[in-house]
Amino acid sequence: MTSIKGYDRKAALIYANRFALTRNPNYLDFTNLGGDCTNFISQCLYAGSNVMNYTKTFGWYYNSANDRSPSWTGVQYLYNFLTTNKTKGVFASVVPIEQIMLGDIIQLANDYNEFYHTLIVTMIGDVPSINSIYVNAHDYDAKLRPLNTYQYSSYRCLHIEGVYI
Repeated sequence: MTSIKGYDRKAALIYANRFALTRNPNYLDFTNLGGDCTNFISQCLYAGSNVMNYTKTFGWYYNSANDRSPSWTGVQYLYNFLTTNKTKGVFASVVPIEQIMLGDIIQLANDYNEFYHTLIVTMIGDVPSINSIYVNAHDYDAKLRPLNTYQYSSYRCLHIEGVYI
């Protein structure tokens, strides 16, 4: 039977702040290979969960640049994993922006409704809104960047519910 543990938001935030403007040498930098944003967010999620899902193709894991799941580095694949995972690793639900918390994920879409960028929430003002949320990200590296300074057509907020162990 699968059990659930809490997602360590503090550990995820510590990691996000430490590596927002640099790279962890334990992971390949995908900046020139399609983008590093989701790779960075996966590292943050792993820091807050310490559990990977080694299911081939549909899991969420990183052993090396050549041995990783599509969800580790792909925006849509990460969304698919987080919102459907029922076995091992982090899992999430889509929530309105007003329910977003520190350590949660936001993904941005272009005019064609293609989601192309993944961010981690690292600071929130008094009431969560587009104007009070700050994020860290790779690809145009950012630390505590206001969400309202990004160009996008739409967004989705992923609240990390916990970790299947």
